[in-house]
Amino acid sequence: METYALLWAATMNAGTVLALASLGLLINEKAGIVNLGAEGMMLCAAIAGFATVTTTGSDALGFLAGMGAGALMAALFGVLVIWMNTNQYATGLALSLFGGGFSAFVGVSFVQAKLPERVQYELPVLADMPFIGPALFKHHPLVYGAIALALGLIYFLYRTRAGLVLRAVGESPESAHALGYPVRRIRLLAVVVGGALCGLAGAYISIIYTPLWVEGMIAGKGWIALALTTFATWRPARVLLGAYLFGGVTMLQFHLQATGVDVPSQFLSMLPYLSTIMVLALISKNPRWLRVNMPASIGKPFYPG
Repeated sequence: METYALLWAATMNAGTVLALASLGLLINEKAGIVNLGAEGMMLCAAIAGFATVTTTGSDALGFLAGMGAGALMAALFGVLVIWMNTNQYATGLALSLFGGGFSAFVGVSFVQAKLPERVQYELPVLADMPFIGPALFKHHPLVYGAIALALGLIYFLYRTRAGLVLRAVGESPESAHALGYPVRRIRLLAVVVGGALCGLAGAYISIIYTPLWVEGMIAGKGWIALALTTFATWRPARVLLGAYLFGGVTMLQFHLQATGVDVPSQFLSMLPYLSTIMVLALISKNPRWLRVNMPASIGKPFYPG
């Protein structure tokens, strides 16, 4: 039972990374913008957060630095695609490549660095319960914050005027512009907020998830987060569930190795990415279903009249 509790705890921990990044990308795509630079933003945020914590000893400042790095890169992306009308896909790929190279260059001196001693978080009384305690109540506050963020985003998108405007900008920017809404500024704000959440996910990896810095440590999680928004059909609750699903697949490889299952380690390492490809292939079999749920103007430039 203890083994399964630890597996579930690891699943929530791994799922938090994907949930934070995917919810940020969901905000982007609800506004009609596709940002393929998530991997690069998360890498730059990871080194920014790690470097800040090793220098100051403050996790809070590290998370803020990661969010700032992600927001800054997203703002650059937003200016290029929203005001200069560059191709969203090519610009996002360039941002991802830049982030990978820049983080590697900046992080050279931090490869051997160590973070201060980590604080062990747990909820009093609840953490002592058998099975449920270690599975659910011994996590970093951001694990619960990701759940709260998903619930808050559901309320924002479907119960508030601002959420309605954001969705209108993603569905029909021309109509929103005709009604007097500043489409470009709304899209830029959505892109910056999404970038900050991707940055928070990157900082979480280097500060909490695997508290160290190694070049390329995001290891494709930014791409999985992008796929997850499509898998979840652009709905926050499904994003959260999908994040835990993919997080569980990621942790399953370590669980199987620990239990001595005779499967090549290379195959186990492929599982998260293989499952991502399989899920995308399955949901792509019904393009009409995707079109119904997809924001109508996603990936398309907006030319105000």
